[in-house]
Amino acid sequence: MKSPGVQAAGTSEVSARIEPRPSIVMRLVAYTTLLVGCLWLFSVGMGPAKKTAGGLSGKSDVLTIFVTSNELGTMNPCGCSGGQLGGFNRRGAVFKTAAKSARLILDAGGLIEGQSEQDLIKFNVIMRALGLLGYELVNLTRSDLETAQNLGLIEDVGWDFKIISAPGIVDVNVPATFSKRMTLKGKQVRVMIASFDARSDRTDRIAEFFGSASEEQSVKILILTGCKVDQVESFVEKVGFVDCVFCADSPERPQIIGDAGRRPLVVSVGKLGKYVGKLEIRPGKANGPLKLKFSAVPVVEDLPEDRELVELYRSYQQLVRGSGLMENQSRFGLPGGSRYMGSESCKTCHEYAYEKWKRQKHAHAYATLEEVGSDYDPECAVCHVVGMRYESGFVSPEKTPKLKDVGCEDCHGPSSEHVLSVGKEPTGEPKTACEDCHTPDNSVHYSGNEAEYFEKIVHWREPNTVGNVKVYKSTGGSKD
Repeated sequence: MKSPGVQAAGTSEVSARIEPRPSIVMRLVAYTTLLVGCLWLFSVGMGPAKKTAGGLSGKSDVLTIFVTSNELGTMNPCGCSGGQLGGFNRRGAVFKTAAKSARLILDAGGLIEGQSEQDLIKFNVIMRALGLLGYELVNLTRSDLETAQNLGLIEDVGWDFKIISAPGIVDVNVPATFSKRMTLKGKQVRVMIASFDARSDRTDRIAEFFGSASEEQSVKILILTGCKVDQVESFVEKVGFVDCVFCADSPERPQIIGDAGRRPLVVSVGKLGKYVGKLEIRPGKANGPLKLKFSAVPVVEDLPEDRELVELYRSYQQLVRGSGLMENQSRFGLPGGSRYMGSESCKTCHEYAYEKWKRQKHAHAYATLEEVGSDYDPECAVCHVVGMRYESGFVSPEKTPKLKDVGCEDCHGPSSEHVLSVGKEPTGEPKTACEDCHTPDNSVHYSGNEAEYFEKIVHWREPNTVGNVKVYKSTGGSKD
């Protein structure tokens, strides 16, 4: 799961204090050990990963290539609202709509977003998930390759899929091409896939990837990393011998770029796992060129879950909990030396507002994480507690229980000066705006319904309260 970090107001006044951290090598070794141990325990309990099916049986009328890309560490939607798309545990239901013998599943790369401790944990878990889902091919970007190399996951790992990567981006021995023979209406079709970095000037090498012409029917697919949607048109002119180009730069929903009827067919391949790209291959007329059709399949929340993927995610949650990521993260200092005091400190002077807040969902926000096992995941907790990214803010339910849940100081700011002066001094910065956490990913129905959402949290009768809180403009408050 991924949740956005809270954007602090008055950022220029907030100085960062970086805690001492172990070297990158030590962290990589430590997390590799943890990852291997966690995933070994999972494999003992669940059995070996599913093997991919062979591709020469059957007489299908259509071949299907499923493609995903840019996971960026998002394994599941956060679950904070209904209507959210995505999730490894539901993706398999999309793949099962095509017979094993007539499908190929590939990922075009972009598995994690950065190189943080949590990203390193996610990388191996995601690779494991792709194996369980029956992927046959994974393209690694520069960042993916560097992570895999540092974690020792390039050689002798035994994944259930092949790995390719654009040549020259990292000095490792990884092939740039993949091919598979499949059967379409009783005839063999060779699916050929190559990876290339659009930033390279060696476009002459692309033709070499696919070899010379033969009597065999084939579909040539180019995975283009470093691709920009607004620049892909000029690049496509150089690869007219390719049937389809997968552009890694993409909005969330996979889509066709340009004319759907041209050759090569150019598509963006999506991100965050909300959709699966679906390339269908059908026979042409009178032995003519094969027909290609591309569409985007949403991974909706009512699809059946895969038990093995559910258990894998639980293993990930336990690993995050055991790694102490939430307690050990770097924290920003607060302006003027102010501190978080907890919502109880507001009760004496604001009893009505406090009692009204206590009956609302914000006051029980942390419990929703405990119910799903994400209460020690910093990416989730940041929007369910007070001041987690700041000194004196939430650290853990054991160390800072008074700062659990979405409390007064989330919206009104740290209150130490206000409390110690008995209300003479205002609360400070940062103050969180509603949309910092109610993003399109986390709160699907919030945009366009801000006033309705705001009415659910009204807990005051003081007339000037709204103006002192960072709220959405439609409520009458201020975001400045």
